[in-house]
Amino acid sequence: MRPNMVRTRLAASEVVVNGWLSIASAYAAEGVGHSGVHSVTVDLQHGMLGFSDALAMMQALSATPATPMVRVPALDPAQIMHLLDAGAYGIICPMISTPEQAAALVAACRYPPLGQRSFGPSRGLLYGGPDYVASADETVMAIPMIETAEAVARIEEILDVEGVDMIYVGPNDLAFELDGHCGHPRPKSEAALIDVLDAATRRGIPAGIFCSSGSEARKRAEQGFRLVTPGNDFAHLTRSMKDAVSVVLENTLVEVAATHGY
Repeated sequence: MRPNMVRTRLAASEVVVNGWLSIASAYAAEGVGHSGVHSVTVDLQHGMLGFSDALAMMQALSATPATPMVRVPALDPAQIMHLLDAGAYGIICPMISTPEQAAALVAACRYPPLGQRSFGPSRGLLYGGPDYVASADETVMAIPMIETAEAVARIEEILDVEGVDMIYVGPNDLAFELDGHCGHPRPKSEAALIDVLDAATRRGIPAGIFCSSGSEARKRAEQGFRLVTPGNDFAHLTRSMKDAVSVVLENTLVEVAATHGY
C-alpha cells in the first residue's frame, strides 16, 4: 500500500507540515501538494466545497508527494467511510468532546473486527494499491479535533481510546469557548491547549494544530506539536495579494512624490 507520509515522518520524530484547502480547486490542490508540504487536508467543514470537489482535489493530490487527508463536517460514519473510499488517508473530525465520540470515529475508520467500516474501497484501491484492504487499518489515521472545554476536561479519557492516531487542536473554537473570543491575548485557551499537548506527549500520541502563519507554525512545532498547519489556501492567497497591492501602491506613491518634487 502507498505509504502515509504523516505516519512515516512521525515515526522518524520529524515534524509534519500540513497544507489546508478551503477552495474547491483541483488545480490549487495540485499546486499545494507540490509546495513541499508533507500532507494536505481538504476541508469539508468550513471550506467552500463538497464531496465531488474533494474527490477531484484528492485525485489531483495523487500526482504530488503529499498525503491526502480530509476534515469532515461532523461525526457522520457514513460520510467518513465514503471519503476513505475516495482515497483519504486521514480523517480529522471536529468537535470530538467525549471518549464515546472518539471511539465512534475510530470505528468508522477501521474494518472489522477492529471497527465498523463498510467494505467498498473503490478509489482507495486505485490510490493505495491492491493490498489496500489488508493494510488500510494500519495506514489510515483517525484524528479527533480537540476544541471544546469538555474535550480538554476529558482529554485523558479520549487519549485512552484504542486507535486514536493523533489529536488535532482547534485553537479558535477553544478560544471562543474558554476566553469568549478568538482574538489575542487568550490566556485560558492557551493554557488549555498546552495541557492537552502535554497529556498527548506523555502517552506518545502526536498532537497537531491549526496555525495562522508559518511563524506561528514554527513556534507550535517548538512547543512540541508534531503536525502544524501554517494557514489555509484562502488566507495565503489573500495575504499575498494584499502584500502585492501594498508594494505597488507604495512604489507608485514614491514615484509620484518625486515627480511632483521636481
